[in-house]
Amino acid sequence: MPTEKDYRTIEKATLYDLRLIFTNGEKETYTKEEIVELLDKIAMAKDQE
Repeated sequence: MPTEKDYRTIEKATLYDLRLIFTNGEKETYTKEEIVELLDKIAMAKDQE
């Protein structure tokens, strides 16, 4: 059963994934819809792990 520490680690990893997408992307600005789409993609990828 996951602990609170496990959940925090997962949250940090997800935020880091998002950071990498933004820093390695070609765009300088993102719309709210684009950010939501990126979050959805990360969530779906995590579900498949």
